[in-house]
Amino acid sequence: MQVLGIGSRILHPDLGKGVVTNVSSDKYWVTFMDKGLETIELDADFEVIDATNNDVDTVSFFDVESSLVSILQKWSDATQRVAIADKWKGGNLVLEPGEAGMSNKEIPINTFFHKIVMVRDRIRVMEQKINSSKNLDDQEKIDLQQYITRIYGSLTTFNVLFKNKSDHFVGEKS
Repeated sequence: MQVLGIGSRILHPDLGKGVVTNVSSDKYWVTFMDKGLETIELDADFEVIDATNNDVDTVSFFDVESSLVSILQKWSDATQRVAIADKWKGGNLVLEPGEAGMSNKEIPINTFFHKIVMVRDRIRVMEQKINSSKNLDDQEKIDLQQYITRIYGSLTTFNVLFKNKSDHFVGEKS
């Protein structure tokens, strides 16, 4: 029995067309067009559309996925999952105007928290882009980094919302 390599394309009678994304001693991990990621036995009934014979122990789907997630977190403005402190879950932020006769504005605290996290993540992306810029000299990078540090310092008020201290904003330390 020939073991298919990663990247081989198959047609499974029940799951449809798919691509082998990982191989173990007894199973193929196959990403099917209609069914997503499934595991099937090496000796399962399927038709080989295009076989690749590359080494089985090349990059796995998990490695590719982990790399992609890491790249996206580093270079995009996609937000990472950040936990809100338990005491705030399900709560509301109430904005009460100082002017008499005006009504309050209530915002779900989760919505507000999500926006704070998005601001933080976009500042981080901006910081990475500044640091990797070829168009700025070192002094300009330092000057812009000081502004970013001050921005983080201005946002430390919102640290009370974060569950984990590692997610807090940190400004200038004296």
